[in-house]
Amino acid sequence: MSDLEFDPHRGSGALDEREDHAPGDEPLEDIGHWIRNANLGLGFSVVLTVAAFVLAGSHIVYAPAIPVALIVLAIAQMGVHLVFFLHITTGPDNTNNVLALAFGILVVFLIGAGSIWIMDHLNQNMMPMAQTMQDRP
Repeated sequence: MSDLEFDPHRGSGALDEREDHAPGDEPLEDIGHWIRNANLGLGFSVVLTVAAFVLAGSHIVYAPAIPVALIVLAIAQMGVHLVFFLHITTGPDNTNNVLALAFGILVVFLIGAGSIWIMDHLNQNMMPMAQTMQDRP
């Protein structure tokens, strides 16, 4: 026997957090929830931005490690934006959003890496500038 057989709300037809529901049939959240999330995301974003400026303008971190630290802060900033402002989660109703995000990241990576690869090969295969100037009539 399952626990739902003895459920006092069994015949009410109201959604319960224990029951299955279709994607998009999420329980309504009050406006306070949205305001708290937006303010929390804003706070995290401001802290990460200030940390990046402080890090770049001071000698807190060993100088050659500053670009790596800034990249880490930038990735954290992207994570905050995805979770708090774009509401990307790992829930079953967000599968399409996560797949679209992954595809977008793949496309950006392929375009960036392909452009760098093409420019490197063009640089290697170009005639030296001194020889180009001698060949002019």
